[in-house]
Amino acid sequence: MRTPKDRLLDMLEAIDNIERYTSRGRAAFEQDELIQNWFVHHLQIIGEAAAKLDRSFQMAHPQISWAQIIAMRNILVHDYFGIDLEAVWGVVERDLPELKRRIKAVIEIN
Repeated sequence: MRTPKDRLLDMLEAIDNIERYTSRGRAAFEQDELIQNWFVHHLQIIGEAAAKLDRSFQMAHPQISWAQIIAMRNILVHDYFGIDLEAVWGVVERDLPELKRRIKAVIEIN
């Protein structure tokens, strides 16, 4: 059985995987379907890992927007024909660096 720390490490690994391609920039993301799918796949992993954390763990760490992460995963999984690539890029560029920092902080205290 995976522990909360294991799931947080899964999330960090997925963020690291995304970060490997963000350095290529937005134009590469917009032009390369493989990069788009790579980002979406790893965002799904982040959301799935978050969804598998106990509600009590999530409530103990309100500095992370668990509900938004899980909602993003649900959109990516269930609305795959309607994925807004601009929104995906926005999450990657704007939200992932802060999420990474917060996850690392939670790991340090657990």
